Amino acid sequence: MSQLQHVTEEGFEKTFIPHLVELRDRLIRASVAIIIAFLGLVYWAPDIFKLLARPLMMNLPSDGKLIVTDVTGSFFVPVKVTMLVAFVIALPYVLYQIWAFVAPGLYQSEKKLVVPLVGTSYTLFLCGMAFAYFVVFPTIFRVMAHYNAPLGAEMNTDVDNYLSFVLTMFLAFGVTFEVPIFVILLVRMGLVTVSRLKEIRPYVVVGAFVVSAVVTPPDVFSQLILALPLIILYEAGVIAARLFVRAQPEVTAE
Repeated sequence: MSQLQHVTEEGFEKTFIPHLVELRDRLIRASVAIIIAFLGLVYWAPDIFKLLARPLMMNLPSDGKLIVTDVTGSFFVPVKVTMLVAFVIALPYVLYQIWAFVAPGLYQSEKKLVVPLVGTSYTLFLCGMAFAYFVVFPTIFRVMAHYNAPLGAEMNTDVDNYLSFVLTMFLAFGVTFEVPIFVILLVRMGLVTVSRLKEIRPYVVVGAFVVSAVVTPPDVFSQLILALPLIILYEAGVIAARLFVRAQPEVTAE
């Protein structure tokens, strides 16, 4: 019994330990890439934050301004923004390290599918962030300034709260633009069919408005600018999944 246990432990060390070492090495490489990108950008941290705050500043009334309520906020908030920008820049290399780690355990057909999906996911997430920055932010800030005017309230926003709001919006719209990928993966894994996706369309529409009501400010227009892209992207995913299902028999036949 002890000999069998010894053999089992040796087998565990031979299989698990090398994978653990490789994972550590790839995490280190990914972290170094992020740090290098950050060090290359940190000098311009204040300018990067000004660029992030531009949609707000352009739509503030004449008496509105950004304020700092934390003693260290004027330093750490731009640094946080710069670190996030560095992560986005280094993300392709980070994804490559993840891909290189899991690739040996995938089938050839899965490798062919994952690479374009990862690239498309990254592109769509950036598109979602760009949509939030160029379309959503100016609209929301303009609407909020309009609501504050009749109240005679000054629109002064803390930089830390603004960063939290911006990150929430970036994440919400980044994930929203991933909907076509989610739909394709569900069909690919056989969890749902294209016909079923068409049947649940009314529920998706309702769900889109529920999600937008939770994430965006409580006005109809702000909710529409999240709900409508979500619905359109769902339809795009259904179309892409339908094309994928049609092409799948040919791949299987090979």
